[in-house]
Amino acid sequence: MTQTKPLSAKKQLLFIRNVIFFTFTSFGGAQAHLALLLKYFVQSTKFISEEELLELNALAQVLPGPASTQTLVGIAWKVGKLKLAILTFLIWIFPTAAIMTFAAISYAMLDQKQKFNDILEYMQPIALGIVAYGAYKLGTKVLKTQVSVFLAIGAVIATFVLKNAYVFPLAILVGGMISSAIETPNEETELRVKLFSNINPRKLIYFLGALLLFALVGAIINRTSPFSLPIRLLENFYRNGILVFGGGQVLVPLMYTEFVEMKHYLHASGFLSGFALQQALPGPTFSFTSYLGALSMKNFGYGFWGQILGGLIGVIGINLPGLILVLFIVPFWDDLKKISRIRHSLSGINAVSVGFIIAAFILLLIPMGFNWLFLLIMVVTFLLLNFSKVSPPVIVLGGILIGYLF
Repeated sequence: MTQTKPLSAKKQLLFIRNVIFFTFTSFGGAQAHLALLLKYFVQSTKFISEEELLELNALAQVLPGPASTQTLVGIAWKVGKLKLAILTFLIWIFPTAAIMTFAAISYAMLDQKQKFNDILEYMQPIALGIVAYGAYKLGTKVLKTQVSVFLAIGAVIATFVLKNAYVFPLAILVGGMISSAIETPNEETELRVKLFSNINPRKLIYFLGALLLFALVGAIINRTSPFSLPIRLLENFYRNGILVFGGGQVLVPLMYTEFVEMKHYLHASGFLSGFALQQALPGPTFSFTSYLGALSMKNFGYGFWGQILGGLIGVIGINLPGLILVLFIVPFWDDLKKISRIRHSLSGINAVSVGFIIAAFILLLIPMGFNWLFLLIMVVTFLLLNFSKVSPPVIVLGGILIGYLF
């Protein structure tokens, strides 16, 4: 779909409303988010087609950065171009980033974590129901061949056997290569030449040049300068935004290694407490970096506004590379996907994504054990999403209300 006329004011408000609903109900990580994207932007409103959503998700999987954010921004660009894409990005990242920044500034807030967990007690089984729904819906659409089923099963096994963050980008790469090799006819050489001749190399230079500039300034500036830590943090987050494939599953171990073990910006206890809080919140996992930025600034003696700056640096720095990449590629994605090897790699990438959803579901299910009440809530959530028109916001609010009352 390439929209030729601007959205009406009513349509824009409907799209923004759905972005807000998605933001506050998106529990379960990037894979589970896909089911909600399907519900809010395809099934109920038809802003884009199901095929376009799966293609954007596949594109986000092969790009570094936050997959859910890139997919959502890609949808917004196709619907309303750059202005709507930027507005959607800000709506999506702001609520969770603001909460995580506040948690870092008011660290005593975590002393009330037990009360907080009691209120959100039923969010875990609801999130599992959403993950199960995502696996089922995407699986029925994607797993239509023996190759796709094989790739999905392989992704599940690889996740449990290798237990390494790099399994995500490697499995996505292998899945795309296998489906491309099996399903691709002769390549369209002329189309490739025409496509890549339209790529502006200066944009790529700016993209990598920003990283080099941050690194250079951070290296030469005096460590006692009040500007030293903010610049070094910006370089750290921006660099990880370029290198992280696979979403939050990869981000967290990389952040822990660099911020806790290598650079000692914060202690392990503070890192893990913030991550626990992030898991209880909807929205992008990458907003966890706003907590890391704010708490790092606090631990080095920066005041309130310095910590606010740290939160902004964290969430903007980690998201900026992925945002730039998806806005750079989506405008000519319709041409890019015409190349046979790229187009046929998408089925393998989507099949691997289904495997990751299944693996995520199992990993989340194991700690819950045989809690029959939680299992019942999970099943009811799945059934409501699959067989009724009850929206995820109603289910989530119901879970919060039950936790508050009981």
